[in-house]
Parts: sequence; structure tokens; C-alpha cells
Amino acid sequence: MKFILGKKIEMSQIFKEDGTVVPVTLVTAGDCSVVQVKTKERDGYEAIKIGYENLPERKIKKTGTPYRYLKEFRGEVEDFKVGDKISLDSFQLGDRIKVSGVSKGKGFQGGVKRWGFSGKLTSTHGNKHEHRTLGSTGCCTPARVIKGRKMPGRMGSDRISVKNLEIVNIDTKNNTMMIKGAIPGRRGTLLEIRA
Repeated sequence: MKFILGKKIEMSQIFKEDGTVVPVTLVTAGDCSVVQVKTKERDGYEAIKIGYENLPERKIKKTGTPYRYLKEFRGEVEDFKVGDKISLDSFQLGDRIKVSGVSKGKGFQGGVKRWGFSGKLTSTHGNKHEHRTLGSTGCCTPARVIKGRKMPGRMGSDRISVKNLEIVNIDTKNNTMMIKGAIPGRRGTLLEIRA
């Protein structure tokens, strides 16, 4: 079981020897500490809680923990004990990983942007201010809008997991890795990386 916490830096691209372009996402990760080991006998399930990104002294007194982020990873716990450090050394080039993060928030959006609706009517004669409307939202038999109808609302800020991503490069000196493809979230988003 390999896992680590990190932050998204930005997207970039690298070139292979044959000249093909590979889109990559730069991620800073590492220096995570095992804070708690949960066992089936004591807690009912097996998990490891790790902390990431140290807090300044003035904030430790308020929160009571020296870490900005605490996350649990379920799995076998025999190889871990409290105080262990988790770094990028556990990952290798070519590893297939799963990355989870919170997507960008887009606020309140209409049905065309949120669900991909085509719009109610064409933009020809007789159509005024109706280009991007939903159209009918219900039918006359129940005389109400049925639950689950796709309508305007808040978009984004969802937890998204992307599977089967490939590690292209690892820089243990600067605690950064390059992951092939796109990863959810804005710059600075907390990421959970599992192999």
C-alpha cells in the first residue's frame, strides 16, 4: 500500500525522445508523518492517519495539532507505526496511481453550462431572451417537477478521483513529481495520491 499527500503546482508539458508532447501536472508531495495507526481490534477498521504541511507555532496552540492537513488511508497497517515519515521514495517511475482532489468551484451556473443543454430555441426571428433557457421542466400528470431533474444550480467543488495516471518523473530533492495528464482542482489543491 503506497499513499501520500501533496499539492497541485501547475500543468506543463515534456517532450519524449521521438518528439511527441506529453501533458503533465506538477505536484509537490512528501514529508508526511504517521500521526495515528487504527487497528481492527481497537477502532473497528484498519487505517493510517497522516499529517502534511507543518503549521507555525502560533497556530499550533489554536488547533492543537502541528499539521495543516490530516487524512486517513485505509488498508494494511502492519508496516507502519506512529512517527514514521512517508516520502516520495516509496513511488517509482511508471507507477499507476489514483489521485483524488476537489474540483474548481464555478458558482451558480445555468443548464447549458452545467449539463450541456443545447438551449430551448434557435436564434432566429421571434426569439427574445430565450437562447439558453431550459424549456419545460415537468409534465402535467404529477403537476410538479420530478426529483432529479437537471436544472441550474451550483457547479464544481466536487470530490473527483482520477484513476490509472502514470508517474513520469520524480524529483526527491525538491519533493516534486510529474504525473501524466490532468488532475482535478486549482493550483494549491490538496491531493491524495494512492498506488
